[in-house]
Amino acid sequence: MDLNELIESESLHIQQLDQLVKDSLAEEEMLSTRLVDMEKDEKLTTSQRVADAVASFGGSWTFILGFSGFIAIWILINTRFILAGQFDQYPFILLNLLLSCVAAFQAPVIMMSQNRQEEKDRRRARSDYMINLKAELEVRGLHRKIDLLLAEEMKTLFKVQQTQVELLMSIEKHIAESSLRNP
Repeated sequence: MDLNELIESESLHIQQLDQLVKDSLAEEEMLSTRLVDMEKDEKLTTSQRVADAVASFGGSWTFILGFSGFIAIWILINTRFILAGQFDQYPFILLNLLLSCVAAFQAPVIMMSQNRQEEKDRRRARSDYMINLKAELEVRGLHRKIDLLLAEEMKTLFKVQQTQVELLMSIEKHIAESSLRNP
């Protein structure tokens, strides 16, 4: 995919988002509610739920403290019972193998969870863009309405002022005529 195709694809995507916002404006519907409902409707596969659970547990203090305790107990057992024939001698090769296996399985699962989180973030960014665009369009519409109201108010004020000027001129004329008749 070359740069022009990528730009056209992104432009088409933005046009689709813009159309969604325009439809929402036309229907006078809350866009944020529709977007939140779309997120709720998302069906997670079993592997996605497992990846999220493993990533959540693997990044918790419970996991860190529990695994630290497990390693400490492992080392204690294998250093205390040196004479009794330990099952994993001092360089703790079996423990290293165990740690490597945990890391080998945990890393891709965490990456899967991070990829899902990144996709969620992308969807939220799109949602934020559409909501901001709709808000901007609504604000523009309000500005137009206020401008129309101000223009109508100015017309009304000019008409009232014109009427007042005409009344004043009529009163002046009446006063002038009265003063000529009664000197």
